[in-house]
Amino acid sequence: MIKSKKARKQRKYIREAPWHIRRKFLSAHLSKELREKYKRRSFPVRTGDQVMIMRGKFKGKIGKVVKVDYKKIRIYVEGITRKRADGKEVHVPIHPSKVMIISLNLEDKKRVEALERKIKYGA
Repeated sequence: MIKSKKARKQRKYIREAPWHIRRKFLSAHLSKELREKYKRRSFPVRTGDQVMIMRGKFKGKIGKVVKVDYKKIRIYVEGITRKRADGKEVHVPIHPSKVMIISLNLEDKKRVEALERKIKYGA
């Protein structure tokens, strides 16, 4: 948890954060339907989730999450690419705060339990 108000120390905290805390940095807002269903505003993004980009050049585009980069704290979305100088198509890294989860990948039973935990016990 960030204790300092100093921007430099906050950036250092994010840069040097361990993986279990970085997972929380990779959270994105849920759509209104999902928010009502699961009684929560945001949830960590995973490969296979369908997201809508809310900011930047690709605003309004929808696609599946192809890769989640814990080191850079970025996600890569299917169909969101740019051309490199050598002509090769590469995925554009997007910060998870700039996307909204439209549908969740619910193949993992533990993830479903985590989603429904708040409904079950309140809080």
